[in-house]
Amino acid sequence: MSTAPTTETDESPQSATPVTPKRGGWAPLRPLVLRLHFYAGVLVAPFLLVAATTGFLYAASFQAEKILYSHEMTVPVGDEKLPISEQVAAARKAHPEGTVAAVRPSPEDDATTRVMLSGVSGIGETHTLAVFVDPYTAKVRGALEQYGSTGALPLRTWIDEFHANLKLGDDGRLYSELAASWLWVIAGGGLVLWFGRRRTQRKIRGTSGRRRTLGLHGSVGVWAAVGFIFLSATGLTWSTYAGANIDELRTSLRQATPSVSAAAGGEHEGHGSGSAEGGVEHGVGLDKVLAAARAEGLGDPVEIVPPADAESAYKVSQVQRSWPTKQDAVAVDPATGEVTDTVRFADYPVLAKLTRWGIDAHTGVLFGIVNQLVLMALALSLILLILWGYRMWWQRGRASAFGRPIPRGAWQQVPAHILVPLMAGIAVLGYFVPLLGISLAAFIAVDVILGEIAYRRGKRTYGPSKEAVKGTQRETEKESAK
Repeated sequence: MSTAPTTETDESPQSATPVTPKRGGWAPLRPLVLRLHFYAGVLVAPFLLVAATTGFLYAASFQAEKILYSHEMTVPVGDEKLPISEQVAAARKAHPEGTVAAVRPSPEDDATTRVMLSGVSGIGETHTLAVFVDPYTAKVRGALEQYGSTGALPLRTWIDEFHANLKLGDDGRLYSELAASWLWVIAGGGLVLWFGRRRTQRKIRGTSGRRRTLGLHGSVGVWAAVGFIFLSATGLTWSTYAGANIDELRTSLRQATPSVSAAAGGEHEGHGSGSAEGGVEHGVGLDKVLAAARAEGLGDPVEIVPPADAESAYKVSQVQRSWPTKQDAVAVDPATGEVTDTVRFADYPVLAKLTRWGIDAHTGVLFGIVNQLVLMALALSLILLILWGYRMWWQRGRASAFGRPIPRGAWQQVPAHILVPLMAGIAVLGYFVPLLGISLAAFIAVDVILGEIAYRRGKRTYGPSKEAVKGTQRETEKESAK
């Protein structure tokens, strides 16, 4: 069982006289929120610190990538671009290994064309070898490993994978899902605690010691909280377990992201067998397929995916994730060059659009460099908040050791008419965000067991000790004198 209720908050009590909180409103909830914020911050902070540091590096890697791989990504502007089929043929001549998985024609006058090869020795199954071709001369300017729909090259790929899974594969993704699951809880709890404080206790100017650290922690946290909640929500959308639940919910609400049908049509069976160029020049060929997509209004940047087999169609999709978003897609019959299916981003369900924009903003591509600078600022803010949080814990122990944890028993102060709905809401939330629910249940179980052990040993206390109160009074008087 847990300890009796106490009234200790983020500032230690000023007297040993127990204070009986009101049985409604904010007063009984504050100790519970404080305890949750404290323990979640202490235990989850290491995961958040890794996520924030790698997230900062990832946001910066977009611009670093342009500098590091400028030779492969850019070319001098020429007079006229060659047909896409000639560019792909040049790439296949230089790199005959593997098969063509996709082609991204040069989207800008000074940009190269990317020919992505799969099944290349030494390249992971989820990665491709991107061959960069000068669209004016068909000269191959280099080849680099590429990952993801944003075309991440080696530097950004390494940072991205470390940020997502610590380079540990699918099992490593649990760390980032745990961090995302708790980030919004910690940020929301911090907001509630900050605005629950008296205005005079929020100031930073003229303060020192733990109170100053608390002021910095709270002020920066308030400004960044909305961004943290956004990053948490969008990060969960493609996590392992919570992401699967979100996808299932969207599907049940008919809000899933639509895709074009890859079927070429029964009457065309037997046409479009692969050529010697790695299976890319099916049927009418890339040039006519691209022309058909252009006729449907698909402007650059686009990606062409060859048919998977003789019964499939070409897929041509817009891949611009920046604002305004261009995500239209068409399927083109390889035998006739006619468009057989079309999906417009404008026709996406509302939740599909919001998911697309949320993920793109989370990854720093929706608003370009401005988006990336905002992400870097949020990541830096989270790093500072974590460091200030640990510093406050240290200062709470009189700057010689970490302070006492927040006392148990806060939940006993909450009236039943508030506690019961609150626990029901947490149970539902834990179902949809399982890593949050499991870790919270584990924390409660350990907390109850430790409380029971302390009770049986006769060490259970019913409030702050007299020594702690006297020490706090001395510290408060010292800070007031300063």
